[in-house]
Amino acid sequence: MLVPAGLLIVVIMASIAVDMSLVQLRQRQAHDLAAGAANDIVTAAADEAVLRSGRIAVDPDAATAALGRIVATSDLAPHVVGTPAVRVVDGTVEVELSLYADYIFAGVVPGSPDGATVTARASASADAP
Repeated sequence: MLVPAGLLIVVIMASIAVDMSLVQLRQRQAHDLAAGAANDIVTAAADEAVLRSGRIAVDPDAATAALGRIVATSDLAPHVVGTPAVRVVDGTVEVELSLYADYIFAGVVPGSPDGATVTARASASADAP
């Protein structure tokens, strides 16, 4: 009599563990995408006129365009929630984006959410030699 109840509890706990591991995976993917985008933007959006003078400056408009291209070409593009944000402060690029993580098992429970949104932030800067 207790074995079926125990088995049911084990299955429920396993389904929760799988769903939460998918959320954790999506969080890591969001951070990797944000960090990679920040690193790429520092070089892709560098102002060439300022570089010739020996300093480094990042053009905010070019940074926004570069972030759009980077996110659009990513495998995670269908999971991006909202518009990714980029901020340029004194040669430092800060990227923030959100991804949606679908639940596999929680969706079968009436009234439960179908997934979760995770947000990641990363920054990168370039120093002049």
